[in-house]
Amino acid sequence: MYSYFQKMKGSEKSPKMVSLNEVWWSFIGSFIGIAALNYIHFDFVAAMDLNLIIGSFGASAVLVFGAIGGPLSQPRNLIGGHIISAIVGVFFYQLFPQHLWFAGAFAVSSAIAAMHLTKTLHPPGGATALIAVIGSPKLHSIGYLYAIFPVARGALILLIIALLVNNISSTRQYPKYWW
Repeated sequence: MYSYFQKMKGSEKSPKMVSLNEVWWSFIGSFIGIAALNYIHFDFVAAMDLNLIIGSFGASAVLVFGAIGGPLSQPRNLIGGHIISAIVGVFFYQLFPQHLWFAGAFAVSSAIAAMHLTKTLHPPGGATALIAVIGSPKLHSIGYLYAIFPVARGALILLIIALLVNNISSTRQYPKYWW
């Protein structure tokens, strides 16, 4: 029992601070990425009664602009993780629409399993699956189109901006790999 609790104290030191240059490029990239999504949403898409913004894109911005070298930040994970999770979330909402607590838990857990099995693990994908379950009636009415608009399009916009901004600095490279 003691060894169980010993694991909770951790085994490594805290990571070093990142450079101010890294902070700057993370700030600039995430600002441009989220601003682009917001601009497209509020100035074009919202008038058509559609949506391009989901909360999990904020978390994706942290990864693709703040942790660009990590395996969970790579394009395969960003795009695949969101799309797979969206499909899983819609599936469980449609399967259990009267039991949202159950549908939400099943959607997130199944999305994690599906992302593991497809090598597309992207933590914001869990939120994408949950949003498919707890979202508005308008979101529920589009069904599996949720995986395309807003999820795939929004993730693709973030990817394009990440490719452009993250490679401006000579000290940054994105992506580390595609597949």
